[in-house]
Amino acid sequence: MNRMKLTKKEKVSYGLGAVGKDLVYMLSASYMLYYYQDVMGVNAIVMGVILMIARIFDAFNDPIMGVIVAKTRTKWGKFRPWLLIGAITDAIVLYFMFSAPPSLNGGGLIAYAATIYILWCITYTMIDIPYWSMIPAFTEGGKERESLTTLARSCAGVGAALITILTMILVPLLGNGDERVGFSRFALLIAILFVVFTVITCINVKEKSTVNMVTPTIKEMFKALVSNDQAMTVVIAIVFINCSLYVTSNLLIYFFKYDIGGSNWNANYTLFNAFGGGIQIISMMILYPLLRKFISSIQVFYVSFAMAVGGYLLLLAIMFTDFSNVYVLLIPGLFIFAAFGMLTVLTTVFLANTVDYGELKNNRRDESIIFSMQTFVVQLASGVSAFIASICLTVFNISEETQMVEMATTSKAGLRITMTIIPIIGLLIAVFI
Repeated sequence: MNRMKLTKKEKVSYGLGAVGKDLVYMLSASYMLYYYQDVMGVNAIVMGVILMIARIFDAFNDPIMGVIVAKTRTKWGKFRPWLLIGAITDAIVLYFMFSAPPSLNGGGLIAYAATIYILWCITYTMIDIPYWSMIPAFTEGGKERESLTTLARSCAGVGAALITILTMILVPLLGNGDERVGFSRFALLIAILFVVFTVITCINVKEKSTVNMVTPTIKEMFKALVSNDQAMTVVIAIVFINCSLYVTSNLLIYFFKYDIGGSNWNANYTLFNAFGGGIQIISMMILYPLLRKFISSIQVFYVSFAMAVGGYLLLLAIMFTDFSNVYVLLIPGLFIFAAFGMLTVLTTVFLANTVDYGELKNNRRDESIIFSMQTFVVQLASGVSAFIASICLTVFNISEETQMVEMATTSKAGLRITMTIIPIIGLLIAVFI
């Protein structure tokens, strides 16, 4: 059956869905630990364990949701109803995630955090699985499909970068200096944008054919990976690359708040994040396509790796000097954020290529299995990195109380090493693999 090529309107609408999805995802991945540990006072290790367990739960949750979507039959198709249901329910849960009742404390607050985060995982999966699985239903195979997947992943990166830029600008403004109130109102704003963007996707992107959605079990996922050594390589690399990025993003706010400190710490943190988020967007949309005109994808990967490691080493060196100007941190930040921007696109391109490789090697095209694994491993990486960050915060005694006294030298050293050396190790393992 011949189908018309995708229109610009369809591409933009699908991309907006990815922007909305990652606005929500990155707010949860980057700020839930900070919100509950630093703003609400929950023990960091407890939060790390909650985030880790929830990601393990996701390993079983994703295939179940896939089965439900596959068996859905409505006049709007099998995917769009779940996009809408998932967006609305996840938006509601997101609001309550960052609106914990101030009267709660101790065990009650821990129970609230654990319950709301697991609910968020369930509702996010309700939109994430059908969003990525619906691509074959409105695209031709081959280049069109891979091009749209890359576009969507890039748009997702834009959503993540916007959270990096905007969160600590808008939270103090919306809360009039009260972070608890500010996070609640900011989460409401993001939740509304999320639903609006998803509605645009649902209206403008229609299924053009019936797709037999093959939903993998956990066993089938790992069987597909074991039989496709290239996919296994890329998936493991994604875990280590994203762990490196998320460890830094989780600890960055503590570095500015407690290590550098000062009354203008928020302005410095916001400046660094706004700069970094902008660089990420530019690297995904401009720098990566530019480099690809001259060198291969794997060469861009090595360039990105060198940029990230070099940036981290420079950042660590600057941290241990008596620098007085925060602008000097933008130099290593330029290399780190640009590298991760390109790596976001590259891992998707590599994963798409492994589907073709698997078809040649095994006479089986495990497209849905391999791409569903990407969703799981990215979420797993955020859980692992949050756990690593929580250990750092606990071992080196970094919390709201730190603001009342001068941060110990050992605490500063531990924070700096964790947010630079650990990511370097993760990147080295990814490149070696």
